[in-house]
Order: sequence, then structure tokens, then C-alpha cells
Amino acid sequence: MPPADAPRLSDAPRRNAPLTRAEADVLRIVSDASHPVFVTVHPNGRHRYSYWRPLDSVTGRGGCYVALPTAECDQLRATGRISLGEPVADRSRTTYRVRAVRPQAAPPRLQAPPVSPPVPATVPVLAARRRARAA
Repeated sequence: MPPADAPRLSDAPRRNAPLTRAEADVLRIVSDASHPVFVTVHPNGRHRYSYWRPLDSVTGRGGCYVALPTAECDQLRATGRISLGEPVADRSRTTYRVRAVRPQAAPPRLQAPPVSPPVPATVPVLAARRRARAA
């Protein structure tokens, strides 16, 4: 359970604001299922977004936690582009899983009934054929 004085990390309503380059990079990382992102909230209110970067055998880099820019992550949360999962709390901190919020699908549009093509005026043609046969 988070401490009573810890800030509430609730989700805000969506806004259609354009993303900055840094926010787009953060959202790309959060959206990648191979990089689970977490936010750790301390009792004093400090919080840090981070993910585990696996070791890259080619470059020899990785194998460590990488912090994400807090301001951009907070902005993504404020605009409803990322959300927090269930809290996991211990004495010194509370940790939440961070997930990208998928845009809601547009409501389905009602299809107008198909318009049937106009019926050709066949009566005069038939009458002309009958007259031609009779003659």
C-alpha cells in the first residue's frame, strides 16, 4: 500500500496535443513490449520512470536500468497517452507498470442503405416492339 502522503498518480483525460520528439521517443519505448517500463514513487513524492535495457552482444552495451525523462513521461500521463498499472508497494517505494494507451477506435459509422439504380423506362420500348411485331 502506498504511503498516505504519496501523490496520487491517476490518469487524466485524453487530449489531442502534438508530441514532441522526446515524447515520441518515450512513447515508442513504452509501446515496445520487449522493454517493460516502470515508475517508482518514493514516500517524499519523487518518482522515476525506467526500463531494463538488455545486454547487446554486438556493441557490448546494456545490461542496466535506463531512466526516462520524467517531464516527458509526466506530460504523456497528463495527456492520457500512457497509464499506470496496479501498484506494488514496499516500505521504501511504490512501483507501477507503465503502459501505452491505445487510441480508442472511432465509433462505427452507420452505413446508409444502398441506393438502387433508377429503373429504366422499359414500357415505351416494349410498346414500340409490340407495334413493330404487329406491323
